[in-house]
Amino acid sequence: MSKAMDRLYTNYMAPRYQDNELFSAFKYTELKGFDYNDGDGTLSRRDPSKIIKENGKYYIWYTKRATVQPPVGYSNAHLATEVIPSTDWDLSDIWYAASKDGIHWEEQGVAIARPKKPALGWRSLSTTDILKWEGKYYQYFQAYNEPSGTKGDHCPVVAAYEDSPDGPWTIVDKEIIPNGEPETWDQYSIHDPYPLVYNGKVYIYYKAAYGDRPNYLVGAGVAIADSPLGPFKKHPLNPLFNSGHETALFPFKEGIAALVLRDGNENSTIQYAPDGINFDIAAVSALMPFAAGAYVPDAFDSNGNGRGITWGVSHFIGRQGENIGKTRKYSFLARFDCDLSLDLHDPEMKKSRLYFHPDVYFQRKLSKKQMKRITGEE
Repeated sequence: MSKAMDRLYTNYMAPRYQDNELFSAFKYTELKGFDYNDGDGTLSRRDPSKIIKENGKYYIWYTKRATVQPPVGYSNAHLATEVIPSTDWDLSDIWYAASKDGIHWEEQGVAIARPKKPALGWRSLSTTDILKWEGKYYQYFQAYNEPSGTKGDHCPVVAAYEDSPDGPWTIVDKEIIPNGEPETWDQYSIHDPYPLVYNGKVYIYYKAAYGDRPNYLVGAGVAIADSPLGPFKKHPLNPLFNSGHETALFPFKEGIAALVLRDGNENSTIQYAPDGINFDIAAVSALMPFAAGAYVPDAFDSNGNGRGITWGVSHFIGRQGENIGKTRKYSFLARFDCDLSLDLHDPEMKKSRLYFHPDVYFQRKLSKKQMKRITGEE
């Protein structure tokens, strides 16, 4: 048997993708209730948390930036001030919204504001995620003391806690997961903290980029603790992923599944680890959600019977056709739907063939440099 056919019958949950419980296409819907100042780049929402349901409402937290002008850009971070952002996630706070149907949202206000200088996070707070543990709620997020684009991205993870999802939140002014020792893969950054309860413990999956730009690699690992504020111990097999840019995971059967996209050789894959540690590719998909924050009903239930996900919120960066210059000026939230659930059978979500108008492909134009190389024009 060839290697390809062997993989088909041994690596995947079913030889036909239509029957693979960890294969899905993704569909997207614009959200109602959020304003973006007509796309002028001064207002941005991005990096949504996983979604929880409490008191008959869905709750979500996210990075929100409201600044006097759009970001000056990563390479121009030296031009940033205390009111002018360097990047889309600079000068941000953690906000939250609630919804009854997952499409119509009401912004509730700021959940966690930047503390006063010089406390951790005085410059920016971003990329939060939520944990519920023994009746209390915890958030984990990145705390910046410098603009992103300088050494700001070399920021630690801190936490906040409260008795209610509506706050007010108390910030724990200490590093929850410290950066690694020199010469280790996560020595510079601990990003995208993503908590789950698994095997009765708190697992926080996180991303790190190792090496120097532009020749760097992005991976993800996990830190484990007996309680929400630690101490957290990093797993000796870290990094667990060789690809991916954000962390988006959910309990599935006895293990953990992950959406892996954007960076690395294994981008645009859905992966699975029966032990939550050793991940293999379970499916290959397309148009996967950026920075996915899924509704994960059993995210905090470590009973070893994960049911999967059917929807969530992700972000897009800019909009095609808007006259705001480069598309990285701001981000906006959108809903995604899928069938990565043991409790749903939706054949429409199991279609792998995607058809687009030719204009979608022609948006991927050759650069001026590439065109000159082909035509020989100077």
